[in-house]
Formats: sequence, C-alpha cells, structure tokens
Amino acid sequence: MNDLYLLAGALAVSVSINPGSHAADRPPSGPWKLGTPIVTYWCGPSLTEVTAHQMTEGGWNLVWCGEKELEVAHRHGLRGQLVDPLLAPASLDDPVQRERLDALVARVRLHPALYAYFITDEPNATNFAALGRLVAHLRERDPAHLAYVNLFPTYASNAQLGNSGDTVAAYREHLRQYVEAVKPALISYDHYQFATQGDTAQYFLNLALIRRAAQDAGLPFLHIVQACTWTPSMRVPGPEEMRYLVYTTLAYGAQGISYYVYSCAGHTGAIAQADGTPTPLYHALTTLNREFVAIAAQLQPLRSLGVYHAGMSPPGAEPLSPDAVFTLDPPVPSRNYRPPEPVTGVLLGCFGPADRSSGAPTHAVVVNLDYRADAVVGLRSPAGLEVFDAAAGSWSRAGENRAELRLSAGGGRLVRIRP
Repeated sequence: MNDLYLLAGALAVSVSINPGSHAADRPPSGPWKLGTPIVTYWCGPSLTEVTAHQMTEGGWNLVWCGEKELEVAHRHGLRGQLVDPLLAPASLDDPVQRERLDALVARVRLHPALYAYFITDEPNATNFAALGRLVAHLRERDPAHLAYVNLFPTYASNAQLGNSGDTVAAYREHLRQYVEAVKPALISYDHYQFATQGDTAQYFLNLALIRRAAQDAGLPFLHIVQACTWTPSMRVPGPEEMRYLVYTTLAYGAQGISYYVYSCAGHTGAIAQADGTPTPLYHALTTLNREFVAIAAQLQPLRSLGVYHAGMSPPGAEPLSPDAVFTLDPPVPSRNYRPPEPVTGVLLGCFGPADRSSGAPTHAVVVNLDYRADAVVGLRSPAGLEVFDAAAGSWSRAGENRAELRLSAGGGRLVRIRP
C-alpha cells in the first residue's frame, strides 16, 4: 500500500452496516463473523459527524477510527476499524506495552461500534510468526473482532514478499505461509492495474490466486482496488473502470472491496478532495457500493465453484467449457490478449450450494469486461432463469432457458436458475 502504513495512526475511519441496521445488532462475543459484506477505503479523513455522514450516504461500510471516534461511528450506525500504535507485535515483547495493549482491548471490546483491529500493511514473510503471535493474543482476549492485515499484490518483488521463485510460485508460497503462521479470519490484498500506458497484466492472476488461497483456508477475502493516482506512471480510473473493478471482484467471490484512496496527501483523483468535496468517483461509487453489498450478500451463503473467461484470456484466466451449466449464447469469439491492452470479453463467476450437496452451479455473476462500451450478453442454462435487481434487492424472471443481459461498460448482473 506504498507509504500509507506510516499514515495509519493518523487516520480516523468507521464502518457502516447496511441501511437501517445498527452496529449494536452484532453480538459482542463469540468468534468473529463477517456480517454485511465490507465496503471500505484506504486513507481517508478524520471521522467527524460530517465525514461519517458522507461515508454513510456513499455506501461505505468499513472506515477506520481511533478509540475516541468509536462514539461517532456508533451515532451513525457504523462499525469501526480501530487504529492504535499498541496494535503491533512489539507490544507483546514489552511488559508495559503489553499491559497497555490488554487494557485497550478491555476498554473497546464491548463497544457496539467496534468491528476490527488494524494490525499492519504488506508484511514480509519474515514477519508472519510475530504477527501470528499478536493475532492469537488478540483472538484470546477478543475473539469477536477481526485482526486485519493486508497483503502485497503479485507484482511485489521476491525481496518484498520474503519468498523466492517465479511470480506464481513465490506468491502461492507467501499466501501459504501467511495462512499457516498468522491464521487470519480474512484475507485482504491490494492490486492496482490502471497505468498511464494501459492496463497491467496480472489483475486476474492475482484474483485467481487469492480466491484459491481463501477457498483452501475456508476464509472470506477482501480486494483493495485503485481509485486514484500517486505517480506519473498510473492513471485515475473513471466511473466505468470502477464498475469493472466492483463486478470482477464480485465474480471471483470476494466479500469485501476497498478503494485506494478515499482522500490522501500526495494522491490525486481519489474519491474526495482534501476539503471533503466529493469527486465523480464518489458519486459513481454511491450506487456501486450498494450494488456490491446487495450482490455479495446474495452470494455469501454460496460457494464459488469457478470463474471463467470468454474472449481474451489474460494470465490466471480459465476458459468456459462448452458443456458448462451456464453457457454464452451466442458464444464470445476468442481474441488474442496483448498487454497493456485492456482485457475484453465476458467473465462468468459461478456459485453453488455451500454444503456441497451438488457440484453444479445455481448462480452466476456475468460481467462485461469491456469498460469502454456497453454489451448485450446471451446466457443459457438448462432451466428457467431469474435476474437479480441489486437496487431493489429482488429477483425477476428472465426467460426459460435463455436470458439476454444488457450490461453497462464494465458492469454485470447476478443471475440464478429458478428455484
């Protein structure tokens, strides 16, 4: 996350639950549960009545706070991710700091707004053992709240990861060691692809590797995506590109999305200006955030069974089998993928019962990968179909064996075989 970990202690943020619910509805004891799918950001303003209102209106539901700001979060029906210098492995090695850490946890653990403790960003594998000790220590004293750690993307160097091998081998080993040593309750990572000269090539590879690691560990995952520029080599994504990020993240089965950044010194574009004025990205995400929560909530009881690409095949992509339950009608012709050209085609994220009573998918997130043009996609299945209206939270019939989906640039729809 670049230099933002150094700024974490200065951040104040909070987390919103779905409209009409309240943070106090979540029980303060027992193992942590994800609850409402997470929509958050990295690096934002101090949490005040004004900024909390703006975040709630925009559909954000994970923002960060200090201990004193938990009351602000509570008043706005938000959950808070706590930032404090004591939340570091070094606190366990100093008796005085350890006592202060335990006192902090004792003070906040029953606060109705508390959701998570922020631990660190992009750790090297050599730090995993110490992080595991801290996570276990917090879990022993407060199992109901998440200890949050964010991981590197695939394009991190071997020196940054603390692992060796080619891109895939080093990253898989990094994830394996992280899960084994830290025993997280959620996997979070960041990946930024929108360069000035085009799109970088590993976006879907990273999604695929994280999805697999999360599935193997039985954990939800959260994806931090680009919403600004911080260097001349990267560009500010537009509303259509943000839609693409939201829907591709959903198709791979994520239960959380985060935006880098909300507002932060040295970063331009972003979601809000330094004075708090919302940008076009804020207004676009006000709708997309609610769509993410609505669709991810529908998928939460299900299991991700596969993610398939039709059209271009970037690294990490799997082709759609002609005998799949959900097929494209008409088929999408294959095209060569030449980075930094943007990926185009159709993405199908397939989901089925979590109890493994059947290996056949019942739901699919269908995504138009072209964030520059709208598309019409025909989807066929062996039985009648329904389409989910994310704004209304309702299902409607979409045909017997075939649905014609009109997809905005970068957009998608959730469909299911009629129950």
